[in-house]
Amino acid sequence: MRTQLELMRVGGIRRRKPRLLSVVVPVYNVADYVADSLDSILHQPLREVCAIEVIVVDDGSTDGSAEIVKGIAAKDSRVTLISQPNSGVSIARHTGIEATTGDLLTFVDPDDILPRDAWSTMVKTLRRTGSDFVVGSAERVTLVNGEERRYVTPLMRRNHTRTRLRCRIEDAPLMLADVFVWNKVFRRSFWTDNEITFPERTRYQDQVALTQAFLAARSFDILSEVVYDWRVRSDLSSATQKRAQIANLLERITTKRQTVELVAGSGSAQLMRTLRTEILPIDMWEHFRAAVNPTTEDPDRYWSLLRGAVLEFWYDAGVPFEETTVPRGQRLMAWLVSQDRRDDLAALIETIDERGPARGIEAFAAAEDLPVGL
Repeated sequence: MRTQLELMRVGGIRRRKPRLLSVVVPVYNVADYVADSLDSILHQPLREVCAIEVIVVDDGSTDGSAEIVKGIAAKDSRVTLISQPNSGVSIARHTGIEATTGDLLTFVDPDDILPRDAWSTMVKTLRRTGSDFVVGSAERVTLVNGEERRYVTPLMRRNHTRTRLRCRIEDAPLMLADVFVWNKVFRRSFWTDNEITFPERTRYQDQVALTQAFLAARSFDILSEVVYDWRVRSDLSSATQKRAQIANLLERITTKRQTVELVAGSGSAQLMRTLRTEILPIDMWEHFRAAVNPTTEDPDRYWSLLRGAVLEFWYDAGVPFEETTVPRGQRLMAWLVSQDRRDDLAALIETIDERGPARGIEAFAAAEDLPVGL
């Protein structure tokens, strides 16, 4: 019977060499989560599809995470633990990639749990299409009062409405917004041949690496199935607190700048237009709000950096923020930043929070002479 394995010749007899999926898991102080995460990996129903190896890179954990992984590895030979001094998730992933031996490559974050069958369809699809990688949908999972709630972001929903095979990025430019590494399976040779890398010491390393991948791919496959549960940890500090940090803003600006440079290098006006109007603006509202939050670190410098970024990525580039596709309130916030109107931005946000988006925006707009698009 034909099985889904690659053909090879051994002693003149045609045999099949098992396909191997390498799973890279960077670990740092996730003792409360890593066992469940690895359990969800090791129980994937892949026996008839491929074998797996799990490369766990402990990045200098101090909470016993490495000991937990070591115990799991002692019971399951598919798990390999590599320990290194704390160097950041990007370097940990690179260490893991170098240790892999499979022809396929994927990534899992150690505080997430995979759906029951995350990879079978992905691996089968790659075998059928010959594409460089395949990408599936993901759900954001949160616990509210002990109840699990699932959410698919609007762009994720748009990108994965239907299955599309053998795509190029010009065919699906909005996929540049899919800046997550863990909902994809890559051919390892594609990853290494194109020298795809994660920038070091940044919280937004995936965007640059995935932009490289989409631009380099001869073709990729898009699936409608949910292949990853992105869990929001209850012990993390709030998004507002993070966005109010100068370092966070600088990392966000640097990542956006690197992404713009990569897309500019493609020479595609369509991709650049999509990037500036639909992708780069997505998360800016968080920084607009942080800019007038009382807890913001060094508020004058924060404002200066934010305003400089808004001018650089949109107005100086000839694509006013008013032409972006984000909601009206966010476009209005950006315009106020570009006009150096910090007090008015604070007033707008306060009015929106008191009256709701529609009434708050209308109340503000009624008193202002706004440009076209606002």
